[in-house]
Amino acid sequence: MEYEIIRLDNGIRAVFHRQISPITHTCLVVNAGSRDEEPGKYGVAHFIEHLLFKQTERRSTQQILNYLEAVGGDLNAYTTKEYTCVHASILKPHLNKALDLFEDIIFHSTFPPDEMEKEKGVIVDEMASYRDNPEESIMDDYEDLIFNRSGLGHNILGLEKDLLAFTKEDVQQFIHQNYQTDEIVIGITGDYELKTVEKMLRRYFEPVKENKLMRTRQEVAVNVAAHIELKKPINQVHYMLGAPAYSIRDDRKTGLLLLNNMLGGFGMTSILNLAVREKYGIAYTIESNYTLFTDTGLFTIYLGTDEEKVKRAKKLVFRELDKMKTKGISENQLQKAKHKFKGQIALAEENRMSMIIAEAKNVMDYDRVVTLHEVFEKIDAVSASDLLSTAQDIFDDKKLTSLAFVPE
Repeated sequence: MEYEIIRLDNGIRAVFHRQISPITHTCLVVNAGSRDEEPGKYGVAHFIEHLLFKQTERRSTQQILNYLEAVGGDLNAYTTKEYTCVHASILKPHLNKALDLFEDIIFHSTFPPDEMEKEKGVIVDEMASYRDNPEESIMDDYEDLIFNRSGLGHNILGLEKDLLAFTKEDVQQFIHQNYQTDEIVIGITGDYELKTVEKMLRRYFEPVKENKLMRTRQEVAVNVAAHIELKKPINQVHYMLGAPAYSIRDDRKTGLLLLNNMLGGFGMTSILNLAVREKYGIAYTIESNYTLFTDTGLFTIYLGTDEEKVKRAKKLVFRELDKMKTKGISENQLQKAKHKFKGQIALAEENRMSMIIAEAKNVMDYDRVVTLHEVFEKIDAVSASDLLSTAQDIFDDKKLTSLAFVPE
């Protein structure tokens, strides 16, 4: 087996993937993100991510930032709709330092008021920068449109008025309700014996008090199909089209992942890129994306182009979707698509940090790691008729919703 799962008595789990390398990558994933925020508290999950790098009971901000950097290590974090992840890369001898720091910032942060006010200013600037980038901001507006302002809809950064009103009590309440020990998974990949890793994990995380509060996530509300156009102070049209899709636990997800990769996934030979950009010189960027959540999913197509070209670009996109719904793909096309997709997945595993974070999320979602062999088997099992059925379901005109940002 490529990996081992270590279970602590307090509910914290860890996945260890041994690989021969002088570099160790490690992460701590919490099953808590922006979808777990209450109305009026939007943005608190992301705010906490920033505050984790500030003062703890035994370290100052400077000591936190310098602890791994002093030995050439790298420390960072990010927040998604469903997860918060802290990760570090260090030389092999310093895994204990990274785990010690993870435990300290997750369970012993003090959230001093002066640091909170400072970070509010940083995030306000981040919000302004984000609003200046329509290619990014349209995605969040689109998700809000699809998910009807429920937990999955609102922007991860939150609302400025909510952010400025956050108190230490708001931060601590979110952590108490969502940072449950059985919703935390640590990932480690490096050149160690299992017993060495287990000893370190038990040293730093076994003393953590068990917290297994029952938490029920808000059900997803999905809007009926809509087509909306908003005027913005921009030069190009930014356009998104998509529909709700399959969750991480739906067996049909593999077919849609493959279909998405064919249509507008990574690489210059995707169907949409060839049909719109390469053939007609329309749209500098055109891509599709399939985002999976624990209880739903979202398929989207994005393009940006000049105002006079957008009508033709949309027509070409719908033409390709109609082909998928009516003609499907040939067996030869299917086999080529499978080879390409499997190759891309295998190459992505060369990024060992991404790999260990993915394995930690696997443990969070399935209580095991889905191996590369299993992934390939599932891809190989997808048939042309499966893809036809998936296209007819997801690309149904009655389900498709569009959002366009157009120049004022």
